[in-house]
Amino acid sequence: QVQLVESGGGVVQAGGSLRLSCAASGRTLSSYAMGWFRQAPGKEREVVSAISRDGRSTYYADSVEGRFTISRDNAKNTVYLQMNSLKPEDTAIYYCAAALSPAVRTILRRTNEYRYWGQGTQVTVSS
Repeated sequence: QVQLVESGGGVVQAGGSLRLSCAASGRTLSSYAMGWFRQAPGKEREVVSAISRDGRSTYYADSVEGRFTISRDNAKNTVYLQMNSLKPEDTAIYYCAAALSPAVRTILRRTNEYRYWGQGTQVTVSS
């Protein structure tokens, strides 16, 4: 079993940047496909970005394409989400998720594909 802890959230003005981190413990992260999701008040949890085990395949939701960058450092057991040009509509709780994956290039985009979740970190973008 893997435990995930997100950090790096906060309050930022529109146009600003934040870098989220997701630190894993309990298992080596290199066996897991990873994803970042977010949930705004009154809305369903949605995928923001995902990355394969080897980091060579990535996915971005249309709403964040070109502004967010996902990356991972398997040696540090950490996944990152660099968020630039933030908009008020990016305001949400951001969750990190992990799923065991037999294939190194697999991208997982649905919430029900992930078994392990962090507690979330709040991102608030003011206008």
